[in-house]
Amino acid sequence: MVYTEIKTKKSKKYYYRVLSLRKNKKITKKRIYLGVNLNEEELVKKIKEADKELSAFKDILTEDEISFLKRLQNDFSKEPKITLENRYEAFSALFTYNSTAIEGNTLTLQETTRLLFQNIVPAGKSLREVNEVLNHKKAFDYILNYNEDITKEFILELHKIVTLNTLEKHLTSQIGRFRTVQVFITGVMWFPPKPGDVPARITKLLTWYSKNKKKIHPLVLASYFHTEFEKIHPFVDGNGRVGRLLINFILHKNKFPMINIPNAIKHKYYDALEKAQTKNNLKPFVKLMLEILKDTKIKL
Repeated sequence: MVYTEIKTKKSKKYYYRVLSLRKNKKITKKRIYLGVNLNEEELVKKIKEADKELSAFKDILTEDEISFLKRLQNDFSKEPKITLENRYEAFSALFTYNSTAIEGNTLTLQETTRLLFQNIVPAGKSLREVNEVLNHKKAFDYILNYNEDITKEFILELHKIVTLNTLEKHLTSQIGRFRTVQVFITGVMWFPPKPGDVPARITKLLTWYSKNKKKIHPLVLASYFHTEFEKIHPFVDGNGRVGRLLINFILHKNKFPMINIPNAIKHKYYDALEKAQTKNNLKPFVKLMLEILKDTKIKL
């Protein structure tokens, strides 16, 4: 049930949109603040925006899935520390290989592993591809050692690390900053926001994250953040790699094992992204992340 709640305080009217859910005979409510002393036109607009957000999180995880995630988190907390270094090397190589491969990098998993941990540069690969792999590993290490929360500065620093020495000369001024040009995404029927709108859209996403990071399950939180981040497409290049790093930062911060999206199923990943971005249907993306977690052998 969704309804509008009005609270009056000192002659001012504060409007909230409320989603009421019944689970196991208990009623839980999620509120979105709409504004104060809104006129009819403003209220209708705010209600539409709030309903879009509320519907994105309605009944995404089943009770069985929540139980599985609790067990996963518990089991993960018991992973032996003696295997940490081994798990770190194996996961970081897989994650780096897949995340860069999704974007077209041609280094194999073995070439990626030898480059990262044996300093063996593969023959016949471009300097750009080599730097993409090295940069991704540096960015992964950065999120593992970062003890604060997501901020605009954190996102920009990630982009700087990911794209250094990988962009064409005419784009180097775009490194570590939100794009100042319009970009287009191949294979979709919609366009990312204009460059002038990017900072405000990122600020809105960060505000949403701050308000909901303790209210929404970490997997759903990470999934929504990622799909919205990719929809904004704030950079001229590196959006996917930075976005997948941010998924794992959120999971890692909430003591869940991180996710490695295989390049082999990138079509499923893109399909789920598009459903979230164009149909306001986050469920397929969350379900895909669940499938990957269930199949994960290396937990870091």
